[in-house]
Amino acid sequence: MAANVDRDQEHRHLAQADRHIAEVKKHIAKQRDAIKRLKAANHPSKMAESMLSALEGSLRAFERHRQLILDVLSPQAPR
Repeated sequence: MAANVDRDQEHRHLAQADRHIAEVKKHIAKQRDAIKRLKAANHPSKMAESMLSALEGSLRAFERHRQLILDVLSPQAPR
């Protein structure tokens, strides 16, 4: 029973990780659009580009976390 509870919890964590990834991808798309608009208007974009870099770093972290969850859920993972 405890193994099922743990797997259920890991599946909830996986769903949450997927939501985080989807959300940060939306933010990245918006940030890229903002950078394009800034550049088109000949405004400085360094701060916006820095934010984009931070968002991309968050995406990589969320994706690594998701992979860790998948590794735990894989049939080969020790139980």
